[in-house]
Amino acid sequence: MRKHQELEDGMSVMVAWPNHLLTLTEWDALPEDTSRHVELVDGMLVVAPKATPRHQFVRHQLAAVLNSQLPVEWVAIPEVEVIVDATHPPTVRAPDVVITSSEILDTNPPRLPADQVVVAVEVISSGSRCADRVTKLVEYAEAGIPRYWLFDLTTPLSVRTYELFDRAYQLTNDMVGGVFSTDTPAPLRINVTSLGRR
Repeated sequence: MRKHQELEDGMSVMVAWPNHLLTLTEWDALPEDTSRHVELVDGMLVVAPKATPRHQFVRHQLAAVLNSQLPVEWVAIPEVEVIVDATHPPTVRAPDVVITSSEILDTNPPRLPADQVVVAVEVISSGSRCADRVTKLVEYAEAGIPRYWLFDLTTPLSVRTYELFDRAYQLTNDMVGGVFSTDTPAPLRINVTSLGRR
């Protein structure tokens, strides 16, 4: 079992297992735990409660909206592991959605290297706000992921998008509601206002 500790307010905590920083090989050997969200950060487990139903719905809704518009060479995948830093101690994150090439999907790797991710998307939840807005902003930039999108489910719904310039993200969009549109990696339109609705 992956050792974990959950605080009463649902915040995630880092717990080293068993008594040293894990390698990618040891991470692979751990049994799958579908009862909670687990990532590897600097060789330590970061454990959070499973996403709420609304969070999960928006995650899959975003992937579906993106896949309905992406050309065949690109694909949006929800909650796939991404190797943010392979050097020891390693960091493996699981963004809510990533856009990657269809070609790499066809090879079906256990996780994606960061250089194969063209967009990382996080849906902010109450327990992930600091990690999504601060920590992952730095990690994904240092890993060279060209674009980072943050969707905040707090009413009113909003989106912030970042693009990589000189190994650091610059804010390219900060909007509340409305329709988010972009031409990279392909022409895409997402109705932010309607996210989370059937």
